Amino acid sequence: MRTLTAFAPSGTLADRERRRSERGDARFGARRQIDLDAAFDNPHRVSRCAAFVDAGGAGTAFPSQYPDINGLATNMAQAMTSADLKRVAFKATADRMITLGELCALVAGRATLVIELKSRFDGDRRLVARAAEVLAGYRGPAALMSFDPAPIAMLRNIAPNLVRGMVAERHYRGHAWDPLPAGTKRAMAAFTHVLQTRPQFIAYWVRDLPAPIATVARRVFALPLLTWTVRSGDDRQKAARYADQMIFEGFRP
Repeated sequence: MRTLTAFAPSGTLADRERRRSERGDARFGARRQIDLDAAFDNPHRVSRCAAFVDAGGAGTAFPSQYPDINGLATNMAQAMTSADLKRVAFKATADRMITLGELCALVAGRATLVIELKSRFDGDRRLVARAAEVLAGYRGPAALMSFDPAPIAMLRNIAPNLVRGMVAERHYRGHAWDPLPAGTKRAMAAFTHVLQTRPQFIAYWVRDLPAPIATVARRVFALPLLTWTVRSGDDRQKAARYADQMIFEGFRP
């Protein structure tokens, strides 16, 4: 049976359980390293993790701040099975990965989970199918998003009740985008996929705000606009002016 595994966010399970015991309440303390912890103190903040398909056909999720898993390159991690990955220690702790179902049980609706589906733009749809299956049984607020329009279009068809969104930027000029054809990047920037994906929110790069697509989506179509990744005071000011919510790291609001 396939499983969708997920890293326990930084602070680790043991650390968070210790802090919960010390505080004597059901909330998780805020930590700068992972948005998930901060979100437990404020339900209007956003918790974010990322996911990709591993070698066994399962999905692996991890905090978006740690794309290089404990020193493992993402491609290497994709060559490992979920069982392999669950044996990898998280940073310098004794904690290991947990399944997405276990993560959902841990969060228990106390934060909005916004899960980014990682994609190699190769047509592999196993991850979105598995994520939709797991989240179908989750009673807390959750959403899936991706840079790749294809899994979001698929999500619209197989799980129309799950909130879906597009992650985007204006030009796709970074080296990470070099493998994609120029036409694909132009189409993504222009949101030519919108009739297929019908996103219910957009997460846009803070450095590219303001942007025509983001402005039209927010003001004309009333779509919630998130912005990533906010790391500085200037970023926060821009997020407050042009977006509805920020995806942040490196500080505690």
